Amino acid sequence: MRYLSLLGLQLRKSATLAMQYRWDFVVSGVLALLWTVAGLVPFHVAFHGRPPVGGWTYETALVVVGFFTLLRGVLDGAVNPSLLTVVQQIREGTLDFVLLKPADAQFLVSTTKFEVFRVFDAIAGLALVTVAFVRLGRVPSPVGVLTALAMLAAATVVLYSIWILVIAAAFWVVRVDNLAYLFDSLFDFARWPVSVFKGVWKIVFTFVIPLGVMTTYPAEALLGALAGQTAVASIVGAALLAVMARAVWIRAIGHYTSASS
Repeated sequence: MRYLSLLGLQLRKSATLAMQYRWDFVVSGVLALLWTVAGLVPFHVAFHGRPPVGGWTYETALVVVGFFTLLRGVLDGAVNPSLLTVVQQIREGTLDFVLLKPADAQFLVSTTKFEVFRVFDAIAGLALVTVAFVRLGRVPSPVGVLTALAMLAAATVVLYSIWILVIAAAFWVVRVDNLAYLFDSLFDFARWPVSVFKGVWKIVFTFVIPLGVMTTYPAEALLGALAGQTAVASIVGAALLAVMARAVWIRAIGHYTSASS
């Protein structure tokens, strides 16, 4: 309950700061929606009016794009703003102010700042999923919805854990900006169903950088096409990755050198 209270406090602080500049909030939200629309152009060209690609029709692939847009909002709204500031704090030796606080350091650095306007991305993602099912002429089953929510939670854990691993590298190599930008660019491939990739790329985007877990599996779950074994394996894998990220973070803290050291 204490950490939920702290999370609520950080969210209120971020919302208050965003509301101080209302037009900036509105413009940022509109720009986010425009980027979402722009991202639909290559998808529309690749799938609209064509035979299924990798077993995905236009409508079913649109569900994947919806989950990608939603997770992009999570990445840019909740993960990036907080964790990218940690790199600068490590570089300048000012992480002491976080480590001295009477709360878990990983929690604090993960909830420092939220870009509230990114909620528009989440709304756009849900709208795309809704449009896809309207075009399909059916509604997802209750079991499909619950499984999709579980897979979405696993996807968020995977996304967050990978970022913790990236940020933890800064304790050793200091500058990880290029690595962060590389992952951000690779995440764009998550807008495509993982089955459209072949050969080594399918292996990479399934097991090395599990983009399939992030967007394709939640979409398959909502469509009622995800095998139960795959769902369980994905959830277990996400949990193991979170444990590994936590262990690496704790070890990385031991290598921190403050400005006063």
